[in-house]
Amino acid sequence: MSTTSPEPHEHGGQLLCDRVIELRKKRGLTLDQLASACGVSRSMLSQIERGRANPTLAVTLRIAQAFGLSIGDLVDQPWTASTIEVVRGDDATHLFRDDRECRIRTLSPLHLEKHVEFYELRIAPHASLRSAPHFEGTRELLTITRGSARVVAGDNECLLAVGDSAHYHADQEHVIENESDDELLAFLVVTYE
Repeated sequence: MSTTSPEPHEHGGQLLCDRVIELRKKRGLTLDQLASACGVSRSMLSQIERGRANPTLAVTLRIAQAFGLSIGDLVDQPWTASTIEVVRGDDATHLFRDDRECRIRTLSPLHLEKHVEFYELRIAPHASLRSAPHFEGTRELLTITRGSARVVAGDNECLLAVGDSAHYHADQEHVIENESDDELLAFLVVTYE
């Protein structure tokens, strides 16, 4: 009796099959919902999940994008990927805004799903960061590490000193003001429902 091990491409196909099933179930999606999100037919997705189809690169990309992933992240085996991602302080690609009044640096990796964003804020003396309403359900958590700030969210306002944090609805107009003579340094977490 002889046994044969699967060909490398068969093993890779099984990885994709298992990963699509895992991600779809983890997010509570039906095949129809995933099909709608990625623009791939339900029958093709079903065949991929059962290991009966070998999707093209374009189809794999659309599936990955529906999950907010790159193709590499979709097909990577968890043990082959680094568990540490570094955002370097001098990486200009992470500067969201940089002018004489305000500097906003993204601290969360840019490819992550956008349910949570993490920023470093630097606001010049007597300057402010004014924001239009974000999507419904958006919240912000602001923590002051240097200086002091006045936060206005809708009809509400508060004053914050070093070590203070404020959590507020950001689906309305809101402002972070530096009323001091020194630069304000703060960290901002934005969450989306």
